[in-house]
Amino acid sequence: MMILKNKLSLASLSRPGAAPRWRRSLLALAACCLLASSPAGQAQVALPALGDSVSQDLDVGAERNLGDQVMGQIRPDPDYLDDPLLQEYLLGIWNPLVTTAKLLGHISDETVDRFAWEIFLVRDRSVNAFALPGGFVGVHLGLIAMTHSRDELASVLAHELSHVTQRHIARRIAGDSRNSMLAMAAMLAGLIAASRSGSIDAANAAIVGPQALAAQASLNFSRDMEREADRVGFNVLSEAGFAPSGMFSMFEKMEQAHHLMDSGSYPYLRTHPLTSERIGDARTRLGTGEFQRPINQAEHALMAARSRVLMDPRAEIWTQLQNLDAGAREPRGPTVGRGFEQLSARYASCLASIKMRDFPRAARALASAEQQLQVLGNDPKAARLLRFLRAELAQAQGQSADGFAVLASAKEKSRPQLMERSQLALVDKSGPASAREVADELQTWVSLNPKDVLAWTQLGLLWEKLAQPLRAVRAQGEARYAMGDLRGAIDRMRSGLRQSRERDADPVEASVIDARLRTMLYERRQRLSDMYPRGIPPGAELP
Repeated sequence: MMILKNKLSLASLSRPGAAPRWRRSLLALAACCLLASSPAGQAQVALPALGDSVSQDLDVGAERNLGDQVMGQIRPDPDYLDDPLLQEYLLGIWNPLVTTAKLLGHISDETVDRFAWEIFLVRDRSVNAFALPGGFVGVHLGLIAMTHSRDELASVLAHELSHVTQRHIARRIAGDSRNSMLAMAAMLAGLIAASRSGSIDAANAAIVGPQALAAQASLNFSRDMEREADRVGFNVLSEAGFAPSGMFSMFEKMEQAHHLMDSGSYPYLRTHPLTSERIGDARTRLGTGEFQRPINQAEHALMAARSRVLMDPRAEIWTQLQNLDAGAREPRGPTVGRGFEQLSARYASCLASIKMRDFPRAARALASAEQQLQVLGNDPKAARLLRFLRAELAQAQGQSADGFAVLASAKEKSRPQLMERSQLALVDKSGPASAREVADELQTWVSLNPKDVLAWTQLGLLWEKLAQPLRAVRAQGEARYAMGDLRGAIDRMRSGLRQSRERDADPVEASVIDARLRTMLYERRQRLSDMYPRGIPPGAELP
């Protein structure tokens, strides 16, 4: 799918208001790949067979470093989304695929610990997913919204995982012809010129033009990679316990979208050109009589509905989704029963109404969804999602006591539960007791999960509410560090160190901030040394 040159959808790059960080990350990736491919800018590298070992032009460590640099640009972007419920659902599919790939030997000893194996969400309505260097995979909300089952979604994730396990990005860099490298150089030069002119149109032209020129030269190689990802991904999908028919039904949807003409909503079709050969291969692997009825349909229907609301935050879209509670039927495929369509529509209506702050309508839609779930058999996973939605409604209304009571009824310990409790604590006006309790829970959580940006952010807000400025600034710094923004983290830790000199400052927290600042400064020096092996110039700073 999206590997190397097409790591981010051109639709997301070119749409009005797209954050410039995405263009900077593409620029950084193009520059790094150009340097990794040919130090002199002219070297010819023979195209490797797909079974060959990856060229040392981009070893595992270099690929992971490249991925970390790109993610450092993506995580601060507003379109990078950490919705605890959707992320948990996505991980519930992704983690079994990764585990299975390890058991099958697709993940080598070299990459098992050095790659991130991290999946993340992108707030974008287009149907797409993409692999990045170093084991990062992004999923657009539009993809989740259009799938009818977890098996279909799992088939796409298995395919993307196979791009990573087979190291297609490194192979592409090692195997690109001079034509592709020159095209990448032209794109880099065009982006630099466009950045100086300040023209968004010029930047888009610089991205699209050279890519189009090089597309035909690398098309056959890309198709080989896609066929390999299909084959490996199908094996991982079936061995992980997902219905193999999910891949074929996903191909059917893509083929239908292709025949209906892609209007820009399916970047997947441009980076994964469907051919009769690929579709035929998928049908052959599936065999006959192996289509399975999707499981957890109610849960997936609710997650698709949530994605539909969150992927496009425009008021007019939310208004349309609100109207689904009036009985309008969503345009869903024949594989999903009418009852699940109605459940999905009512969830979407409730969440959209919450976003529009139309709380009476949200309450009616939620009650209707709960009744519909009872008709469908009261699936416990779907019931849990509706319980979280009720807590979300209470939090939006400022009724924290009701929200805490809803969550307490389940007695579960999970990340979504903790994040929702933190939101409730922030709006709770009954006193500091609930905020302090949740802050302590979050402090324990981040000690075990130090890379959780959202948890650190929520913790910082709670410490501010509790008038603990040193703890708040430390949490803000740790959030920036987890995000990959080392400069921002150092700035906040330095601010905390200045505050620690005040008379009433907590000496223990001051000591922690001092130690963390020293660690971050050391890491900064190490990174600069890697960037400037002949000596760090005065005033040098991280990008």
